[in-house]
Amino acid sequence: QARAGIISTVEVLKVMEAFVNEPNYTVWSDLSCNLGILSTLLSHTDFHEEIQAFVRDVFSPIGERLGWDPKPGEGHLDALLRGLVLGKLGKAGHKATLEEARRRFKDHVEGKHILSADLRSPVYGTVLKHGDSSTLDTMLKLHKQADMQEEKNRIERVLGAISQPELIQKVLTFALSEEVRPQDTVSVIGGVAGGSKQGRKAAWKFVRDNWEELYNRYQGGFLISRLIKV
Repeated sequence: QARAGIISTVEVLKVMEAFVNEPNYTVWSDLSCNLGILSTLLSHTDFHEEIQAFVRDVFSPIGERLGWDPKPGEGHLDALLRGLVLGKLGKAGHKATLEEARRRFKDHVEGKHILSADLRSPVYGTVLKHGDSSTLDTMLKLHKQADMQEEKNRIERVLGAISQPELIQKVLTFALSEEVRPQDTVSVIGGVAGGSKQGRKAAWKFVRDNWEELYNRYQGGFLISRLIKV
């Protein structure tokens, strides 16, 4: 109804606040998706920081309940929920989540304590979002060293979280390099487009500037339509 302009978006945010004690992954996934759409729209307005604060307020109680480490008797959906919630809090700049993500990332890179698979995407995305050129260099090094394609893809999808314009350009150039399989280039560009307002503008310009190469690469296949959608 809000999307159709029948009711105010404020009403939607009030309903979202009521889910603060919700334990179900599917519900949080839906809330996360809708807040993501709102956040994207509001990134072009003066309300961007306020929506980030709203995300922190809604997601921090469930984040504190879940914690960072699996508890006995947890199921697969709890692991998915933990990754979703920590990723959302990290992206929104929740201080405690960011500090813990940085600590665990450092231990992971140094080989002291390897991150579990379900925490890698949220940790990688969080440190990149609030990181600098050395964070990006470390991530590209992890990509080069990864012996499993699954890990390479995981890194490729989150590289676009980086915020600085010159580093966004570096990620886009990387997308078309030999380091990335042609079928995975779209994931890297899509990650940039979904990462920030600056990323969206940069990705759109990059696609236009490299349209001939991209079109020749994918011809009329589904990847070109996916690229246009992202």
